Amino acid sequence: MRKYYGEFGLLITAIIWGSGFVATSLALTYYTPYQTMAIRFLVGGIILALVFYKRLKSITATLLLKGAFLGTILYISFALQTVGLQFTTPSKNAFITAVNVVIVPIIAFVFYRKRLNISEAVGAVLALVGIGFMSLQISGTINFGDFLTFLCAIGFAFHIIYTAQFVKGEDPIQLTVIQLLTAALIGIVIIGTRGELAIPFELNALIPVIYLGLFSTTIAYLLQTAGQKLVTETKAAIILSTEALWGTIFSVIILNEIITLRMTIGAICILVAILLSELNLNLSSRISRQQT
Repeated sequence: MRKYYGEFGLLITAIIWGSGFVATSLALTYYTPYQTMAIRFLVGGIILALVFYKRLKSITATLLLKGAFLGTILYISFALQTVGLQFTTPSKNAFITAVNVVIVPIIAFVFYRKRLNISEAVGAVLALVGIGFMSLQISGTINFGDFLTFLCAIGFAFHIIYTAQFVKGEDPIQLTVIQLLTAALIGIVIIGTRGELAIPFELNALIPVIYLGLFSTTIAYLLQTAGQKLVTETKAAIILSTEALWGTIFSVIILNEIITLRMTIGAICILVAILLSELNLNLSSRISRQQT
């Protein structure tokens, strides 16, 4: 049951991140991309710290370093994605970012000698194909923005890998608070150096960034960190890749985007990828029980 709790938490994370596409598009009407990142991480970190302030008293130096490392990777990945978007199309940016679903099992194998699970590997590739159907507009050109976005995908893949490594034996809440506050601190320094400290405080402007801070950051990253304590890195990457599916669903519901055949095929591929990885886990656990 613990495994299913982890999977459910990661699925909720993907749903929240999917809705975040709409909130981000609304927030960027009032704020620069760097202001949006700084605000969402600051709001997320402060809310989580206020709610669980008693737990922060027992933070160790080791956990502080782990959280700061994760927060740095997180901010750099978001920044690469943001800058990359300025030089490429949104569809290519979304697709290349999603390549992390394939990079995760490769990193786990190369750096940590984790055996490549065939079903999960196939599921990761199938999830990527599904995301391609949903978001990618075919283009033969590769530009600087695509390269930066690919670096962003590598960054997010390492974030998933190191979250799984660092959360073992640690408090997920403490780890999440530190990484969010670290990302917020970096974000504040960046907007300061860019001269973007003048932030509008209109209600219409604050609503989307507060949503991003409360849901897409506080709740989502807490659920991701806790969920990865119970689920393999590759399985986590596959579940989190459904962010693209949920983003499309929210775009259809809220922004009246038209459902196409490509979207339908992509959604089916992503769902099959999840079922494939889940089927393998069930078979593995059944064989293990029979052997014991």
